[in-house]
Amino acid sequence: MLQLKLVAVLLLVGLVPSGLSTVQRGAAPALSGVEGPAAAVRAVDAANAFLATLDDRQRAKVTLPLNATTRTVWSNLPTGTRMQVGATERNGLKLGDMSRAQQDAALALVASTLSRGGYQKVTRIVDADQVLETRTVPTRPGTSQVRFGRAEYYVAMLGTPSADGRWMMQFGGHHLAINVTIGAGQTILTPTHTGAQPATYTLNGQTIRPLGGENDKAFKLMNALDAAQQKQALLGYDVRNIVLGPGEDGKVIQPEGIRASAFRPDQREMLLDLVSEWVDILNDEASAAKMAEIKAKLADTYFAWSGSTANGKGAYFRVQGPTVLIEYAPQGAGTDHIHTIYRDPTNDYGSKLAGR
Repeated sequence: MLQLKLVAVLLLVGLVPSGLSTVQRGAAPALSGVEGPAAAVRAVDAANAFLATLDDRQRAKVTLPLNATTRTVWSNLPTGTRMQVGATERNGLKLGDMSRAQQDAALALVASTLSRGGYQKVTRIVDADQVLETRTVPTRPGTSQVRFGRAEYYVAMLGTPSADGRWMMQFGGHHLAINVTIGAGQTILTPTHTGAQPATYTLNGQTIRPLGGENDKAFKLMNALDAAQQKQALLGYDVRNIVLGPGEDGKVIQPEGIRASAFRPDQREMLLDLVSEWVDILNDEASAAKMAEIKAKLADTYFAWSGSTANGKGAYFRVQGPTVLIEYAPQGAGTDHIHTIYRDPTNDYGSKLAGR
C-alpha cells in the first residue's frame, strides 16, 4: 500500500532521516520546511524530475495550462462517475498508468509541496481507498465503471513549474483533492478536499484513522464549551454533507454558530489546534504563516455544530473566518465515511498571487 512507499518517497525528497524503523518514521514530527524561493525550487526540481521519467504522451497528459477552467477540475468522487464540474476524468495521469519509478517520482512531487505529516495523511487516505476497493470488488457488478484504490489517483501540473512564475500541482482521486498553488514565494493549499472511507482500518497490525485528529479535536472542543456556548454553536437543522465542496467555487454561506471572541483562551487554543489539522498539510513555514493569519483574525471566526456531541456519533461541524472555511461531514448515519473541505474565501487557487 501507499503507506509502505511513504518512507522511500520521503527519503527521496529529504524529509525522513535514514536508519529509522517504519513505525518510527511514521510517528516522527515533521521537520522544519522551507518557504519562499527555496520551497519553490524544491517543488520545481521534483516536478522536473517527474517529467523526466515520462514519455511524450504521458507528459502531454500531465502538463496543462493554468486557467479558470482547468484549475476547477477536481472532485471527491471515484473514477467512473461524472464529477461535480461536469468532467468525466481528472486532470493528469493516474498512478495505475505509470511504472513503479514514475509513481515514485510522482509521489516525490506531491511530498515536496507538503509537510511530512501532511504527506502521511494523504497516503493514509489513499490506503483507505485501497481497502475500499478490496472490499467492494467481490460484490460490484461486472459492468460497473466505478473504481476505487491507489491506481485511480491522478497527478497533474497546471502551468509551467517555475521558482518565479505561478503554477499548480494537483493530486487527487476518491476522497482526495490536493490543490497546491505555488508563486511569489508562497504556497497555497486551498481549495483542498480530504475524506476517508473507511475512516478506520488496520494496516500492518496498526489501526489507522486518516482523519482521526480532525474528529477527536472537534469533539474535545465542543465538549469544552459550557451549556450556553454549546447552545450558540448548535445549528437548528441537520447538515448531511459539505456545502462548499467541489463545483461550489465562489459560493458564500453566512457565518453561523458561536464566535471565537466568546471563547476562553484555552478554547481558542483548541480551535486553532483543530484548524491546524488542515493547514498543517502544507510545509511547515507555509502553514505557520497561514496559522498566524488565522489567529490574528480569530475573534471573527465562527464555530458551528450539527449532530451529537458524543464522540463516536455522527456530527457535522464548520469553522468559518475571514480567511478560512472548514467543513467536516460524516456521510449517512454512521461515522465511517467522511467528507471535509478546506478553503480560503479570499485566496482559493492563490487568486491573490501575481499573474492570476
